[in-house]
Amino acid sequence: MPRFAKPIALAICSAILALAHPAAATTFIVGVENIDYLPHYTVENGEYKGFARALLDAYAKDRGHVFEYRPIPIARLFREFVEGNVDFKYPDHPNWSQEIKIGKAIVYSDPVVAYIDGVSVVPAKLGQPQEKIRTLGTIYGFTAWDWLDQIKAGRVRLEENPHFEGLVKQALWGRVDGVYANVSGVAYQLDQVLKQPGGLVFDPSLPYSRSSYLLSTIKHPEIIADFNAWMKENAARISQMKIDYAVEKGLQ
Repeated sequence: MPRFAKPIALAICSAILALAHPAAATTFIVGVENIDYLPHYTVENGEYKGFARALLDAYAKDRGHVFEYRPIPIARLFREFVEGNVDFKYPDHPNWSQEIKIGKAIVYSDPVVAYIDGVSVVPAKLGQPQEKIRTLGTIYGFTAWDWLDQIKAGRVRLEENPHFEGLVKQALWGRVDGVYANVSGVAYQLDQVLKQPGGLVFDPSLPYSRSSYLLSTIKHPEIIADFNAWMKENAARISQMKIDYAVEKGLQ
């Protein structure tokens, strides 16, 4: 065997292993939304909690990484992300804040969890004509994409609330005609916080969006590729986590 053959073979093996398990144990900063959006995520006394934390921590632990979560208000989070002040952003989607992402090579993960953003109303108003919606509540900083034309035309007035619980109460008390928000988030507030299950119901006859939350990065595409592989390897485990946290409740 030529004297250089063994070093070359070792180098090739090392490269293959590096591709299979990119990056040694590293600490990464994950930029997250500083809002109460359970069961998906929330921040209590500076600590990030919920399904997103459990999922991302599980990945980091399995791969020997450490994720540090940096809660940031929604609008500023996008700026911090594109300016490179955090390693990852969660949640994210290619359609969100496109204007601020121009010129940035952003890499998105495969779908992490499905969601519906739609209008929840009191049961007595289920199936009402769209024209009956005159005031629409949503979380402060969120965009009611499916209602932008009506809002811009002045046919619908948007009422923003910084607290999910307060937002749901507005609809229960008749202060808004409906709540435009994550359907599983509304269900969580009704079931776990307000103890009024069924107090509001999702109305699929009104405009809504169905999509998925993604993990994104500019700095570490190799970690996103590994995260995608990990999600495939742990599909059953992740499915059980989704059931435990009820993050896809009401999405049938």
